[in-house]
Formats: sequence, C-alpha cells, structure tokens
Amino acid sequence: MPCDPCEIGSLFLFEKLSPEQLGRLCAEGRMERFEPGPVYAEGDPATCFYVMVEGTVVLSRRVGGDDVEVGRTSQRGVYAGAMQAYLGDQVPQTYTNSMRVTEPTRFFVLPAESFAAVMREWFPMAAHLLEGLFFGSKNIQRAVGQRERLLALGSLAAGLTHELNNPAAAAVRATATLRERVGKMRHKLAVIAQGPYSREALAGLIEIQERTAERVAKASALTPLEAADREDELADWLDEHGIREGWRIAPTFVQAGLDTEWLEQVAATVDEDILPGAVGWLNYTVETELLMDEIDDSTGRISHLVDAAKQYAQLDRAPHREVDVHELLDSTLLMLSAKIGPRVRVVKEYDRSLPEVPAYPAELNQVWTNLIDNAVAAIGSGGGEGEGTLTVRTAREGDRLLVEFQDTGPGVPEEIRDRVFDPFFTTKPVGEGTGLGLDISWRIVVDKHHGSLRVESVPGDTRFQVLLPLAAPEPDTESDTPTAEEPA
Repeated sequence: MPCDPCEIGSLFLFEKLSPEQLGRLCAEGRMERFEPGPVYAEGDPATCFYVMVEGTVVLSRRVGGDDVEVGRTSQRGVYAGAMQAYLGDQVPQTYTNSMRVTEPTRFFVLPAESFAAVMREWFPMAAHLLEGLFFGSKNIQRAVGQRERLLALGSLAAGLTHELNNPAAAAVRATATLRERVGKMRHKLAVIAQGPYSREALAGLIEIQERTAERVAKASALTPLEAADREDELADWLDEHGIREGWRIAPTFVQAGLDTEWLEQVAATVDEDILPGAVGWLNYTVETELLMDEIDDSTGRISHLVDAAKQYAQLDRAPHREVDVHELLDSTLLMLSAKIGPRVRVVKEYDRSLPEVPAYPAELNQVWTNLIDNAVAAIGSGGGEGEGTLTVRTAREGDRLLVEFQDTGPGVPEEIRDRVFDPFFTTKPVGEGTGLGLDISWRIVVDKHHGSLRVESVPGDTRFQVLLPLAAPEPDTESDTPTAEEPA
C-alpha cells in the first residue's frame, strides 16, 4: 500500500520529524494491511518495526506452554517489533513478544536495518542514552543477582554450621566422658579381679553385664513424671541394700530402662557381699552404653545434615531428572532451620502418593529457599515477636503437582500483588531485600519447568503456589540456571 508522509506524520511517534525525514521513512518503509490473525511470533528473527495506523493489536508473551495476553489496544501510533535494532549484534535480534490483530489493521512497517540507521543518524544522543540504560540495567541485574546468591550462600553456610555445631559438640563431650568412664571400668575390673570372688560369681556378673547392655538398647522413653517416680523407687532400693550414693546412680539406671525388678534379679544372682561392686560395675556399663548411643546419635545427625546439604546443593546429581519434591522440601527446610527459628512453627502437609516429577532439582531448591525466606520475613513483620506458622503443602491439581507455602503474616496488599514478581520490586526495608528472589523463582518455575507461580493473599493467610507438570515435557537444551543476568 502507498505510504503518505502526512499520514505517518500525524502519529505521535513521528509528529516532530521534518518533511525530509518523513519522506525517507516512506521511501524505506511501507504501509501494510493485515487481516485478523498473527503478525509475528515471539522468538522469530526481528526483521521489522511496526507502527499501527488503524485497527486493534494484541500483544502476548509465552509463559510455559501458553500464550498470555499482556496488552490490547486500538490507539493510533502504538509500536512494537524490532525496538532493539539500534543495538545491532550486541543483543540477539528476536521478537520479545507475539503480536496479532483482531480486525483488519494497517501498519507502517519499517525494516529493522532502516530503523537502526535512522535512530543512530537522527538521534545519536538518544541512542547512546538508551544503549546505556539497557546495558546499565543489565549490569545492575547481574551484580544484584550475584549478591542475592552470595546472601543465600551465606545464609546456608550459617544455618549449616549452626546445625552442625550442636551434634558435633555433643559428640566431643560424650567422647571425653566415655574415656573417663572406660578408665573407671578398667580400675573397677582390676578391683574385682583382685577380690575374693569365685569364677562362678564373675561369670554371673559378666552375664548380667551383657543382659544389662541389651536392656539399654531396648529402653523406652518415659514421661518426666514417670522418670521421677522410678528414680525415687530405685534410690530407695539402693539405700536399703547398702549401696552408697544411690541418688546419683538412680537417674542413669532409669535412663537405661532399669527398674527395681531388674535389680532384684541382680541381687538374686550375685552374693550380698559383692552386690555394691556389681551395681557399680553395672553403672559404668550403663553409662558407657548411653554415651556410645549419644555419640552414635550425634554422628548420625551430622551425617544426616551432610546428606541434606548434598541434597540441597544437588552435588553429583544429574541437572535434570525425576525427583521427589518432598525430599527437596525437607532438605531446604533443614538448611534454613536456623533462619526459621523457634518462633515459627513449621507444618508439613505432604501428599506422599504424588509421583516423582521431571525437574531441575537444584533450581527448585532455590525457589523453595526464596519462598520460605519471604514467608519467614513476612511472619516477622506481622508483629507478635515474629511468631507464626509456615505450612508447606503438596497436592495434585489436575495434571500438575502443587507445592504451596502458606504463612500467617500480614499479607500482600492487593495494589502491589501484580508486581511482586517484577525484577527489583521489594517490600523489605532498604538493605534487606534485592527484589530479585521472586523474579528468579518465576523464571525457574515458568521458563525452565513450564509450570506456573501464583500468589493468593489476605491478612493472616498468604499462599505462594508452585505448579509443576507431572508429565515430562521436553527438557530445555540449556543447562544454565535462569538468572537475573537475562534482560527482563
């Protein structure tokens, strides 16, 4: 269709151009009429710059496997297409959205090369400013994204060292005590060996020792009231049988699951004159077994924490594989337990019947970290000295798996709810948030896993919901984690 310089000059984009400039645009561009349907598709090479003269356009972005409408307008002069052509080969020249028309629509169409040339020739200062703004924003995103990851790493390291400190200290303490008790056992053994005890009495004492060790391993937990009552009974029995400092021995025997009936069996097995020595020997045996149990428990907790850290970091794992989201959630909660603190009650409502899902587990752990961190911060900002409840729920929703993080914080105000996933948007005080956590989570869930991320919120009940496809979509060929380095 013929291009009229006066017509395109009436558009707000070109209204300040000279007749010569408008003539050049018409000479290098063209008027084109499109029937209802697509004009260009997101991801295709950006070959043209479009300015609508009349009609209606609809812009959409691809989210997962769906095209989501992001704009619809009939305003003359709106533009789209190769808007970054002036950057040349510094960035990939592809369409960042899809455009279609809903009625017969006329466009002024300018080839990308011509648009880039007139931008650099006519508006050199503006081109430099726009270029600086584009790459400056990109560099800021990269720097802040790196800081976000460093903060997450620091939080992880602090939480892990805090959790490792307790069992490690307990193991060291128990080992020192065990060494002391074993020394006393050797001394007691020397005393018994030098005493006037028959071979049969010593054999009976060894048998009692073995049965006592077995009983320690099978000891059941008692309530504080039950334990106190049993300690009183044992202390009285020991006093009645002439055993000194029975009140010191009784708590150890109670912890090991021993009672007066057991001591009666001991008394019936050994002679009365060696009963105090036998009880002392058994006390060292019980203490040794309990200390070894404590060391075993402590080292087991350390091993569990290391396994959880490996699960969280996904070391030595394939980047894309079938995963159980509950294992990922548990490892993340454990890594963040120090940050969650004792005032936040964590409730797990898992549907264990859910199948494994195809995913990038290390990146999903990053999503869980961001959402849990935000939930804890929201609970802390809601008063009540940071007390509240974090509920982590899994369920099936159609052909997708739902992971929901619910907190009892003050909620997300409706006026900002649509902006929480925008880069650099944060409600945290200055210096406490970068505004990239939810943006990165959105990219990982939506772009990388073809799922969706949404928020529902009222005061006292905020829910961030991650939906992941149960079926295995075609995995992305790129193995890199989506980061803030990509332009928004």
